[in-house]
This record gives sequence, structure tokens and C-alpha cells, in this order.
Amino acid sequence: MLSRRTFIVATGTALFAPYLTWTEEPPKLLDHVLLGCSNLEDGLAFVEKLTGIHAAFGGVHPGRGTQNALLSLGDRHYLEIIAPDPKQPTSPGPQQFAELKNLSQPRLIGWAAHPGNVENYASKLRALGIGFTGPTVGSRTRPDGRTLHWKTLNLSDNHSGVLPFFIEWSADSIHPSMDAPSGCRLDLFAVGDPNPAALTKILQQLALDVPVERSDRPQLRARITGPRGTLDASS
Repeated sequence: MLSRRTFIVATGTALFAPYLTWTEEPPKLLDHVLLGCSNLEDGLAFVEKLTGIHAAFGGVHPGRGTQNALLSLGDRHYLEIIAPDPKQPTSPGPQQFAELKNLSQPRLIGWAAHPGNVENYASKLRALGIGFTGPTVGSRTRPDGRTLHWKTLNLSDNHSGVLPFFIEWSADSIHPSMDAPSGCRLDLFAVGDPNPAALTKILQQLALDVPVERSDRPQLRARITGPRGTLDASS
């Protein structure tokens, strides 16, 4: 019998079928999923209305023009609700700030994977001839005053947003999934593309075990379930 993940890849499922009720294990290297919105408070209300869980304010990203709130999706997985930070300068403004500000409704804007040591992972990408930038050092100070540190690596071509960026958390930083509000789980995470076979090959090169669906354009899909209900989101 085919596993559920194998079934999705083999059939090239095009859409989130509403009758799917079984649980999909999140990809092993998935770190977090980003839900973009134009206003953080509206984003929190949107997620809470559908799941029953209120995300906790995480802090701001200095120089990037954004702020976030977080929701645990289990061990080493979390949802990042990200929005413009109105207190940061916006002229000329970071690109992500402008993109988020123009969103008419919350939607998935990306995801992050944790490959272990990003310096080692960079060496593997270099050997494969895959372009990237980084590793780049980042940080965010939480409301409790504790500062989190990380390194990120970004692919030169993220395939219209369906491929992740890669993150390595500092050993002295608490992973956000550990103390963000809990009660939700990630029931499904998949990527879609008009050519599932080609995208599957790229994901295999990146050592990412992500279900691939056939869709009319590159797209992310996620299903998050909480005590009140389910949030289906896409890019």
C-alpha cells in the first residue's frame, strides 16, 4: 500500500481536497512556515478565528521593516505570522515590507528548512552547482529581552517561492516552537508546480522530503489544525 506522501507524489494531486482528513507528517527538515499579512493584529485575529489559538508577539526584524508573531506546530515546527512594522522607516523600504503591505488577505509567502550546519550545507550546494547567498547572520530580540540568533542561506533561484531558505539556530537560542503558544498541528504541507517531476528532482537534490502536487503555477499549501478548526492556506 502506498503511504499518503507517496500517494500525493504519484498522482500529482492538484488541489487540497476538502475530504482529506488524515494527518501528514511534516517534512523532516521543515523549520517554520511564513504566513504574510498586511497588518499583524489582523493576521493574529485571522489565525485565532480559524484555529482557536492566539499567536504570541515575537518581536521585530531591524532593518527588514517587519515584525512577527509565532505559533508552535509541534517539535521543531512553527508558524510565523509576519507583517510590516510601522515603526521602522519605509522609504525606500525593504522589498518584503512593500510586498506584505500590499497583501489583501493573509497568504503563505515562504518556508524555512533546518539542514543542520549551514556552512556544511553551503559546501554541498556549491558542489552541486546550486547558487545561493549567505550564510547571513540574523537576530531578533523577544519581548522578554532575550535575543535569538541564527544564520540563513538563501537560494539564488527559489522557484517562484516554493523552495525554502535554510536556517541554523544558534546553540544558545531557544527554538521558537519550544515556548510559542501550542495547541495546533501541521496536518499537511506540500508544494505545487506545473511540472511535478522536475520540482521533485530539485527537492531531492536539496535533501527535502516534501510532497509535490500538480498545480497551474508554483504554489505552497498548508493545513494547520487547532482546537477550534482548520486553517487552509496557500501562496
